[in-house]
Amino acid sequence: MAPTEQLEIETKYDVGTSVVLPALHELPGVASVAQPVELDLEAVYYDTAELDLAAHKVTLRRRTGGEDDGWHVKFPGSSGGRLEVRHPLGRSVRSVPIAVVRTVRVHVRDRPLTPVVTLQTRRIVHRLLDADGGVLAEVADDHVTATVEGGEPESWREVEVELVDGDRLLLEDAGELLESAGARPASGPSKLARALGDRVPAYDEWTLPKKPRTSDLFRAYAGAQVQAIRERDPEVRRDVPDSIHKFRVATRRLRSALATYRPVIDRTAGDELRAELKWLAGELGVARDAEVQREHFAAEVAEQPVELVMGRVAGRIDDHLRRVYKDGRAGALAALESPRYFRLLDALDDLIAKPPVTGDDRKASKQIGEILDHDYRRMRKAVRRSQQAETVAEQDHELHEVRKSSKRLRYAAESAVPVLSGAADLAERAEEVQEILGEHQDSVVSRELLHHLALEVYAEGGNPFTYGRLHAVEEFRGNTSREAFYKLWPTLKFN
Repeated sequence: MAPTEQLEIETKYDVGTSVVLPALHELPGVASVAQPVELDLEAVYYDTAELDLAAHKVTLRRRTGGEDDGWHVKFPGSSGGRLEVRHPLGRSVRSVPIAVVRTVRVHVRDRPLTPVVTLQTRRIVHRLLDADGGVLAEVADDHVTATVEGGEPESWREVEVELVDGDRLLLEDAGELLESAGARPASGPSKLARALGDRVPAYDEWTLPKKPRTSDLFRAYAGAQVQAIRERDPEVRRDVPDSIHKFRVATRRLRSALATYRPVIDRTAGDELRAELKWLAGELGVARDAEVQREHFAAEVAEQPVELVMGRVAGRIDDHLRRVYKDGRAGALAALESPRYFRLLDALDDLIAKPPVTGDDRKASKQIGEILDHDYRRMRKAVRRSQQAETVAEQDHELHEVRKSSKRLRYAAESAVPVLSGAADLAERAEEVQEILGEHQDSVVSRELLHHLALEVYAEGGNPFTYGRLHAVEEFRGNTSREAFYKLWPTLKFN
């Protein structure tokens, strides 16, 4: 059975043993309350010896005794919710199945997972129903006994209100009703957090100073990218749409920042990380590029007059790119399971915790302009080389270098926004260049693919006419993008 996902939106309340639950059927929108269901649940929570999962507000448990037996992994979600990924219970009792381990690899890496807390819960579930009998929310009255490995049992009572098909207003109304009966907001975000208490390592919450130095700008921007990597890794493994693209963007931004901030970040350490980030982006890139091309060609072939499509063109292109995507995704997942990747994650943690500051680290407001100017001049040189290219192939190559330079300028400008007026505008204009030349580069890659497939079709005795027609369309796209860039370039000024 495949894993399932759901967004869990709930509130928790501490409740004394003598508190009587109020009349839940009186809540606005609630037509009735179903007969209560009593469950005896056991949940064994797993973590590393250093409690890496708990430190990142991620939980992993093996639950039995209820209606949702299985392995559950919960991630912090948006708008106060938590994403819960459920895997089948399976036969494994003492160790975490590898499929479950992979969902939390970005936090635990190759460190072993062992039981840290066992929760025994006597739960009474009250389902709040609408007029049609649909479940709006579930109110769980829990009597909990928690045992930390090597510790003494601790018991308490709490009430959870979890939305099913109801809205947040119901959640608020239920909270007010419970508090009027003597409940109070829970002292911790979860049963596990309450059981572990101060055992969970506390990461220092670093924020950008009001008057930052240049290295502070780097730390803030790089830290955001490392956090993005932590968030995207589980999504890539679950094949969430667009997750590979977002993961690659985070690696590119971080790699770019390590280059831009060389005046204040140790170059040797930074270049080592850049090399590893380039490797990682390359491993992710095969699947992502195939994904983009599949979408593009599906639309492009569909736009051709039916009488000009000779043979199974769309299907052949899609078959080819589907295979490339499948192989690329397998390679990406293998990379995410490698010790090389785990050590990169360790190095990124160290980078953010203590950036290797060196050189001339001054007030950012005084220095960031020089740094942006360096990236702008780098881009300008790339443009000049493209203008001086003697062949179309050379110009295509140099325009690709311009695009990479525009990305670096854009990311540098984004990092400078907190201290430099006009940085957001510069980032926006650099992004415009990036998008125009992205179209150009995509056309170059697409033409290479079409040429390859046309030769295959011809060798098999088929008619490659449509591939040639699509090649001409791509050539026109590339020429149009090239012209648009050279028209835009004179308007992109710095200072």
